Amino acid sequence: MQARHSNRKKYFKEQALTTSKYVIPYLQDLIQINENTSVLEIGCGEAGNLEPFLDLGCKRVVGIDISEGRIENGKLYHANHPNFKNLELITEDIYDTKTQEEFDIIISRDVIEHIPNQEKFMNRCRDFMKPNGLYFIGFPPWYNPFGGHQQLLKNKFFSKLPYFHILPRFLYKGLLRIIGESETKIKGMLEIYDTRITIDRLNQILKANNYQILKKTDYLFNPNYETKFGIKPRKQLKLISSIPFIRNFFVTASYYVVRANK
Repeated sequence: MQARHSNRKKYFKEQALTTSKYVIPYLQDLIQINENTSVLEIGCGEAGNLEPFLDLGCKRVVGIDISEGRIENGKLYHANHPNFKNLELITEDIYDTKTQEEFDIIISRDVIEHIPNQEKFMNRCRDFMKPNGLYFIGFPPWYNPFGGHQQLLKNKFFSKLPYFHILPRFLYKGLLRIIGESETKIKGMLEIYDTRITIDRLNQILKANNYQILKKTDYLFNPNYETKFGIKPRKQLKLISSIPFIRNFFVTASYYVVRANK
């Protein structure tokens, strides 16, 4: 496992930097982000992605996550922010939340690949969008070299080995046991396996739920890689991005901005 995953404060700072440098500019082509903007992050963890929106003075910044520990960490990490009063972090399941607000912007970055029944999830997200609200989705397609999140493994060799996560499920599970991963870790990795998502599948889900794609970019080098490895983002060639299924093997991140047609 990389140290950044066990050091939650470090991971928080990495999230904030990537969102500030890449996600917000990506959105600003379509919406003005200022003190009148309201933002919701679904699956926020410690809410590092929300810090840049607080920096911009957004009037209402809300994060929802089912992990109480990560929400408490998020409150602690933001406690000294000058706009802390604009932030609300909530421990709830998105399907059960009592929040009935609608927001100008919704964010799910590196989240949708962990969520079961993504069709149901995307339909639920419509409830939180203003009529002209935008939804930013960023995710690593399943078939990319590290789409199985194998960097989270304790085994140093396999945590750096690309593509082995696409083995048939029973072989993948058996291999994780052979290399000495804990049952808890194996369960977590299989949850990612079972909720895996591709570019093609997300496109189908968006169409089925009547979302309009306003903007989409496939990356050869994920914007996250700059904070992780010092590698500058690079967009995938349009030729590669245009080939269904095959593109998933060569895209390390896809960025979308969508709007719900109501």
